[in-house]
Amino acid sequence: MNPLTEAQIRASFVNCSKGEASSLTLPADLADTRWDRLDVLGWTDRKAPLRAYVVVPVDGGVVGVALRAPETGGKQRRAVCAWCEDVYSTDDVSLYVARRAGAAGRKGDTVGTLICTAFGCSRNVRRKPRIVEAGDDPAALVQRRIEGLRERSERFAREVLREV
Repeated sequence: MNPLTEAQIRASFVNCSKGEASSLTLPADLADTRWDRLDVLGWTDRKAPLRAYVVVPVDGGVVGVALRAPETGGKQRRAVCAWCEDVYSTDDVSLYVARRAGAAGRKGDTVGTLICTAFGCSRNVRRKPRIVEAGDDPAALVQRRIEGLRERSERFAREVLREV
């Protein structure tokens, strides 16, 4: 992922108002971000734990999406993240819901998916493969994982943008 400035991040949001985008809480460690090891930039809001944000590369630019996590009154179940599909990191996955962009979002239309709660997907896909996963070419497996994460996160961003 290419390095992004605060202004670029705020301008990328497609499913909230400019006022909401200008006041959202950015990640605290933005200056220390390892952009070369990120495929998507995601974070939870420190001030409002049920809010989260993700910025996804799409067509040479970026699409920012404001997300909400439902309140979990009960026990959290194990799940596989729909983006990184890491079968070893299933304890910390949440259902995130995004209002669609444009008129559809203003009418209340949403789209949701299961994502790693702390947005560790980029780290998960770069994890050293276990012997049973790797086969003859561990580097190729890691590359396929990275490409899969990029494709699935971009598809979600496009779904938020899609007029229904």
